Amino acid sequence: MHSATAWRNAVFAAFFAMGFGYASWMARVPHVRDTLDVSTGEMGMLLLGISVGSVTGLLIASHVIHALGTRLVVSIGMIAVSVGLSTAGWAADAGTAWLVVGGFILGGSLTGMTDVAMNISGAANERALGKPIMPIFHAFFSFGTVAGAGLGALCEALGIGVGWQATGVAVVTAALGITIYRYLPADTVAEHEEPVTLRERLAVWKDPRTLMLGLLVLGMSLTEGSANDWLALTMVDGHGFSNEGGAIMLALFLTAMTGGRLLGVMLLERFGRVPVLRGTAALAAIGLLLVIFADHPALVIAGVLLWGVGASLGFPVGMSAAADEPRLAAARVGTVSAIGYIAFLAGPPLLGLLGDIVGLRLAMLAVLVFVLLSLLTSHVARERTPTPEESR
Repeated sequence: MHSATAWRNAVFAAFFAMGFGYASWMARVPHVRDTLDVSTGEMGMLLLGISVGSVTGLLIASHVIHALGTRLVVSIGMIAVSVGLSTAGWAADAGTAWLVVGGFILGGSLTGMTDVAMNISGAANERALGKPIMPIFHAFFSFGTVAGAGLGALCEALGIGVGWQATGVAVVTAALGITIYRYLPADTVAEHEEPVTLRERLAVWKDPRTLMLGLLVLGMSLTEGSANDWLALTMVDGHGFSNEGGAIMLALFLTAMTGGRLLGVMLLERFGRVPVLRGTAALAAIGLLLVIFADHPALVIAGVLLWGVGASLGFPVGMSAAADEPRLAAARVGTVSAIGYIAFLAGPPLLGLLGDIVGLRLAMLAVLVFVLLSLLTSHVARERTPTPEESR
């Protein structure tokens, strides 16, 4: 049951489900804020539980995956994440803020581990298929976010509580997690290889290539995350767009990013990782410069599209590069992911504070600095030649 194609489709489903679950919940944040009667800043602190949980999960992911294997972590993780979000949903409907945070921490911690396991399985599937399809896995996450946001909007319109919505999503996600279990290989490390010791898993934190990949992913994570968090408001406050116009600009960004991921396989096959990463980082930089300094709406829209395409491939290609050596893939993907998630944890509040001082348009200059960091570190993602033992 472990044909490479069935395995690929199972990983597609896992990425889609993870994006779907979170986006469906996040679409209800305004409703939850009103139900809990908290300020926007206080709601942001509640949502921080997801980030704290995610980083915690990422730090221990390689050890858990070493003990249980990628297949079990993906399947159990999908179920546990949905349980955490369902708990947070019922707590929000009941007005119990502390339990919302608890559900977020549970969901976030399992999200971190599941993300690492999904990326390891996806990278191993790339090797089995002989095609650089990691960007498409991440595109399926994007598809999931679009569908999830649509479900959240529909439930809001119908007056369905967040608890009922999240529980319905949890049931579907759990069923999917159980179903795909049989299509995922038990392990992605070759049988002839020696088990990875705890010392080896910890030692990757000192490996220069792993840390450089972490910086590459950190820069592109901030490039993507800053748009998710602040692009709509930047369009409204910085360029005079209406609220609806700001939302449309975010939709254009997400569409461009998804398109970039779908085209990524062809580009990576033809040009290789390093030229593609350098090209997309350059596009992101040009897009940011247009958003920051251009005033004509057409140029601003062009900037948003270039920014979206430019942000599309850094994270997935970084995951592929981190998993190049199958034996240490779990440890390296976990380390690179943890460094990258710093952008999602610290980026939004820091950009918000900077925006209060200089305005959101100029605050995006900080993002441009991190794009240039990714451009400078892109060489570390160069394809690795497998050893004779790995080729067997």
